[in-house]
Amino acid sequence: MHNRFLALDFETANNYRDSACALGLAVVENLVITEQVTFLIKPVTSYFIHTDIHGITWDDVKNEPTFDEIWPDIKKYFKKIDFIAAHNAPFDRSVMEACCEYYDLKAPKQEYRCTCQLSRNMLDLENNRLETVCEYYGIELDHHNALSDTLACARIMINFMS
Repeated sequence: MHNRFLALDFETANNYRDSACALGLAVVENLVITEQVTFLIKPVTSYFIHTDIHGITWDDVKNEPTFDEIWPDIKKYFKKIDFIAAHNAPFDRSVMEACCEYYDLKAPKQEYRCTCQLSRNMLDLENNRLETVCEYYGIELDHHNALSDTLACARIMINFMS
């Protein structure tokens, strides 16, 4: 197991961490994105206040699987990885842990590495928001689309590891 990590990004319906409504995942092996997948998720409630940010509504997800129903499909991505990468990792880790706790699932235990924090430490930018770091590296971004944010995070981490 060398140079294999998982990038991820959650979108949430509201300010509750167990309100995941979208998830993007990307596996990176030896600095190459080898797998990518995205899920729409039916959150535990129909209460949406972040639609203006990510464009996802209750109608978009009301017939989608819940987090516990997609868990069998996503937990395999957490096997044989060195770490989990996310831009603003404390947020994404807290969403993962809250969703797992709500459904009584075992949350992944791998270390999270935060590309936002790494950007703060390694780059001299006006700010370290995802769109700013992507602009710096010339990475295409459809911000607040879970898969696009995930792929951007993966590419930022690849840049830091190269």
